[in-house]
Amino acid sequence: MPDQVLDIAPGAIVVVRDEQWLVSSVEQTADGDLLTVRGVSELVEGTTAQFYTSIDTVSTTDPANTRVVADESSHYVKSRLWLESTLRKTSLPISDPRPVMASQALADPLSYQREAVEKALEPDRLRTRLLIADAVGLGKTLEIGMILSELMRRGRGRRILVVTPRHVLEQMQQEMWTRFAIPFVRLDSEGVQQVRQKLPATRNPFTFFEKVIISIDTLKQDRFVHDLRRHHWDAVVIDESHNVTNQSTQNNQLAHILAPNTDALILASATPHNGRNESFAQLLTLLEPTSVGADRSISTAAVAHLMIRRHRYSESVKNEVGDKWAERRPPRHVLAMPSTEELAVAQEIAATWTHPLGSAPITGAGSRLFPWTLAKAFLSSPVALKDTITARLSTLEGNMAAGREREALVRLLELNAACLPLGDSRPRSGKYEELLNQLKTKNIGPRSSERAVIFAERVPTLKWLRENLLRDLKLKENQIRILHGALTDVEQQEIVESFKQASNPVRVLVTGDVASEGVNLHKQCHELIHFDIPWSLIRIEQRNGRIDRYGQEHPPQITTLLLDLAGVEGFTGDVRVLTRLVEREREAHEKLGDAASLMGEYSGRAEEAAIIEVLRGAKDFDDAVPAPQQALAQQDDWVSFLLQADALHRQTQEEGIAGAPAPAHAAGEKAEPARTALFGSDVDYLLAGLTAHYGEPGREPAQGGVGLRIERNNADQIQVVSFEPSEDLRQRLVALPQAYLKERQVLDRMQLTPDRVTAEARLQAALNDTKGSSWPDTHYLSPLHPVLDWVADRSLAHLSREEIFAVQADVTAPTVVVQGIVTNRRGQNIAVAHLAVRLMGVVPVPQAYDDPSELFSDLGLNPETVGVPVQDPQQYEPLIPSVVGTARAFMEDVVTCGARQQAEERAQAWVDRMDRWEDDAEEGLFRTQLFRRSRSAVEAERRLAREMLPDRTYVRPLLVVVPKEGE
Repeated sequence: MPDQVLDIAPGAIVVVRDEQWLVSSVEQTADGDLLTVRGVSELVEGTTAQFYTSIDTVSTTDPANTRVVADESSHYVKSRLWLESTLRKTSLPISDPRPVMASQALADPLSYQREAVEKALEPDRLRTRLLIADAVGLGKTLEIGMILSELMRRGRGRRILVVTPRHVLEQMQQEMWTRFAIPFVRLDSEGVQQVRQKLPATRNPFTFFEKVIISIDTLKQDRFVHDLRRHHWDAVVIDESHNVTNQSTQNNQLAHILAPNTDALILASATPHNGRNESFAQLLTLLEPTSVGADRSISTAAVAHLMIRRHRYSESVKNEVGDKWAERRPPRHVLAMPSTEELAVAQEIAATWTHPLGSAPITGAGSRLFPWTLAKAFLSSPVALKDTITARLSTLEGNMAAGREREALVRLLELNAACLPLGDSRPRSGKYEELLNQLKTKNIGPRSSERAVIFAERVPTLKWLRENLLRDLKLKENQIRILHGALTDVEQQEIVESFKQASNPVRVLVTGDVASEGVNLHKQCHELIHFDIPWSLIRIEQRNGRIDRYGQEHPPQITTLLLDLAGVEGFTGDVRVLTRLVEREREAHEKLGDAASLMGEYSGRAEEAAIIEVLRGAKDFDDAVPAPQQALAQQDDWVSFLLQADALHRQTQEEGIAGAPAPAHAAGEKAEPARTALFGSDVDYLLAGLTAHYGEPGREPAQGGVGLRIERNNADQIQVVSFEPSEDLRQRLVALPQAYLKERQVLDRMQLTPDRVTAEARLQAALNDTKGSSWPDTHYLSPLHPVLDWVADRSLAHLSREEIFAVQADVTAPTVVVQGIVTNRRGQNIAVAHLAVRLMGVVPVPQAYDDPSELFSDLGLNPETVGVPVQDPQQYEPLIPSVVGTARAFMEDVVTCGARQQAEERAQAWVDRMDRWEDDAEEGLFRTQLFRRSRSAVEAERRLAREMLPDRTYVRPLLVVVPKEGE
């Protein structure tokens, strides 16, 4: 069968295989147009499917042959539902730069977060590619959710993949659902097992689930890597993206598989630069292959275009966060008196290993660093030192040349054993005693609601702390939890979520640095204790950011424990260095909002190596860790680079992007388009749709069940709407987070609220839920909620594919409301117009509206419209052909022509950049791996530019409006 060239736009009703389907999207492929549809007729109702026009016969209707029927419903509710649903199903133009969803999320309206959204939507971008490099605590997850919401509203976010560290999978899933109503399937280890049970081994799970959240560790599995190569995404998010910059790792390879297979790519990292331009270039080329020169040079303009970075004290942040981000209390550095046994160990390490008179008894690889590994293990805990010594001894077995080292290690092991008495006795550790004292002072105990997070670096230390604190604080097993990287992803997520719940009995979380990235621990806690200190500013800052972040309403208290080794020659200076390191992080936090730039290393491991050089006496502390003022004065390459890029970005914001075309639909300056005027709010639209399906509120619905329940406040405002989902709605809801469905029994009864205050209160109440569920029992009704999508689909089924309604309203002559859409070769909308075509005698006169709300306001079509049925609506059918012809001519002459010019300008600017990049590469004859990857990506970018050009123009009548009787 030859390919069919059909007049089909998203929102149209078509017939395929003798069933009616609502078109969600139209994509051009090598195999013809691919229609994504949802079933409308009874047999396929609620079913999602895809059809190729080259394979299946797709029947549609010539808009000129549309029939006109009267709307006999009260207040024309059927017409208003049908029109509103059509508008909701119509994607905004992909180049529309106005955020329309950001302010409608369940989140505080913060302009600095909106700034990130606006940057992602800049009209000179052919697609959204952005590195969100905000410092710890600013809310990168919320910015990601806002951007994804905007992409979805533009028809660019049906298939989304989010890649996160495994311990924050559920946290990210919850944020996306509770605040943005974006449902993700979570493929943690349990989720993967469920997929294997549901799907045959040959089925690509990414074609079955439209929105997936997964950890990069899981994504490394051979099955997923194979499936990824054969799947295209609308949007991909890689959280903590600094973990994908090493070219020799699987993480990097996965990123390079994903980047060319997605339209939108959002990278997020508070530490995007590790001090090596090669690594940073990896991130930039994932976003845009020509952002880095073929010689690996990085321009300030490219960074300003692709990256946004702010911190706690940035101009756009500091005056906004207010009391939602309480200032830190002054840090507390507590010196702990060592036990006699600990002093003996410290003296042995200093005299024999770190500061010997002669040479240290170390042999083989690592001879320079191992003494400091011993020192660091000792400063962590006796069990960490024991573990380090034992591991080293095992590597020396059979090494005849290591006799001196073996003897020294055995002697140290025996001295350390005295710190670990047998039985239930307390360890002989001054720092542990001080920790116990601090926790008691902070009122941490079995009958207190206070909580604390304790950070330590070594897993043996974590286990040792939990074991002893259970006994000495008289805590129950479930009141102290331990979190480290050796736990499964499900275990890690469960621990993180339980710590957020006020009703959960946990009082102390003992964790390693696995929790220093991405985890929010501030909901119920404002006390953090460093039991040992990481020798890195970045890691200290990341740890502190778990409780010192936006949303923390209690001043966070950071406490650092240090052994007082003033009497041990060699260790005296070490403790002083570590104390100053913690102080430097505080200074950087207060003066720069970011500690990563002080040392110029941008890597925890590199910073640790630099600190060891200071401890060895080979480097001065102030040279290795300069004060904030000194760092700014020196302005190393990266600091200068950031400042220049930020200045250029702000200049671009203030002046407007030079040469950037205006959006194709074009004319208003409104940041948030008004509602359509057909319904007062989302909840009004929902109730109208539910009532049309269920019957009047409070009554039994026609098809059985419990009906609608509406709760109002004293001002008669709707607070909660609850109802029993119908069977076809349940089919859609199964894609929602499984824990939410199970714990809140959503498939039996759904509760929604349009009120932000109520929604936030229910979200907070979930953290105090005695049932232990952190999912709210009442969900916020945002515009993207699947229930509203279900209402839209059911409302569009009120009319057959050949019909439109006729109504009476405020017109002096018959008027036809027409929608015109211009799509590109990908089937994406690049221009949308709404016309009122009035019959002046027999001549159709079109008037274009930039905002449909203005059109319906002019017509007087709103919830108060009485709704008198039009008599003999068929008499207006002869008008339709001439109206459609006039609308087509207007679209081609005005809208399509303008859209084509703008699209061609944008595409040409894109291609010109490709040409310049290739010319530079050829001239330099560069042949690096980065160049080879970028060269193939450039070809894909050229294809993208061609696909973004206008391809088809669609016109369809939506409504016939006639003068009111007697007028």
